[in-house]
Amino acid sequence: MTRSRVVYGRLLNLRPLSGNHKSQLHRIFQESFCIKVQSNYGELVNLTKVRNKITFTDQPYSTWQTVDPEELRRFQRLAHKWWDEDGDYAALHSMNDIRVPFIRDTILNLRNDHQPGSPLFNMKILDVGCGGGLLTEPLARLGASVTGIDPLEDSIRTAELHKSFDPALTKRIQYRACALEDIVEEGSEQFDIVVASEVVEHVADVEKFIKCFGEVLKPEGSLFITTLNKTQLSYIFGIVIAEKLLGIVPVGTHDWDKFISPEELERLLESNGFSVKVVKGMLYNPLFGSWSWTGNTSINYALHAIKSSIQEQQDLKEASTEHQQTEANIRTAS
Repeated sequence: MTRSRVVYGRLLNLRPLSGNHKSQLHRIFQESFCIKVQSNYGELVNLTKVRNKITFTDQPYSTWQTVDPEELRRFQRLAHKWWDEDGDYAALHSMNDIRVPFIRDTILNLRNDHQPGSPLFNMKILDVGCGGGLLTEPLARLGASVTGIDPLEDSIRTAELHKSFDPALTKRIQYRACALEDIVEEGSEQFDIVVASEVVEHVADVEKFIKCFGEVLKPEGSLFITTLNKTQLSYIFGIVIAEKLLGIVPVGTHDWDKFISPEELERLLESNGFSVKVVKGMLYNPLFGSWSWTGNTSINYALHAIKSSIQEQQDLKEASTEHQQTEANIRTAS
């Protein structure tokens, strides 16, 4: 039973609802964690003992413009807890109930060549800030080839370990301990879909982050984002209630100054060649530990945007050149 359900029930003077037991897979994951790490990495690594040690990749993180070292330190302490369905990431586990169908159904409406049972077959997806792979795995099970990236090595180790329990995922998922900038440097327009779920509110440079999306996506590729709005309600529910009162997530997980409104996010996306197609509100019910869609975007919201086509990019470039030339002529005439 999650802490949020217990506390919430007490606040309402209700009998707490019985939570779901950990799945059999999760119990196996916990019981064999150290043994599995030993077989995968050649030496015994007890992550419960090293979870407070900052373990970044070989890439000097100070060169990553979008990565905030303070955010890494916060998530480092939880790197071994990603697959605890009743723990600190319980809300992210339950979010899959709406965010996975949102991605799946949106793509199904955009393509005509999907295979029955594998709606994302032949699609290359980049899961940015994948953590322990909570969203990466279900996307791969829908037939996609998914690259999950995260700057924390321990989170990637956890993701790799959990992936090993399902042989079907071996060829569909590639995990990498790196930042989005590293993917950009390796080549442009590699992916059909980019997903950044509950990540934008943690980056150091959101403008650079959005620019990178445009560089790694193919023309007419889809971008999916879930994040928190920057409102009084998002502060009350996202920080005061979720962190300090109910303990849905650890205290200090969020920084309200980094929250971004749908309007500001849409402006940044459009300035980088995206067309925003859908913005819809998301609501978390701490009593039942479940998410639902809502018309209100004041707290959490999801967004789908499409990168402009090659022709649209060319048209925009020509229009920009023409505008600059007109301004230059006006200055010369004056």
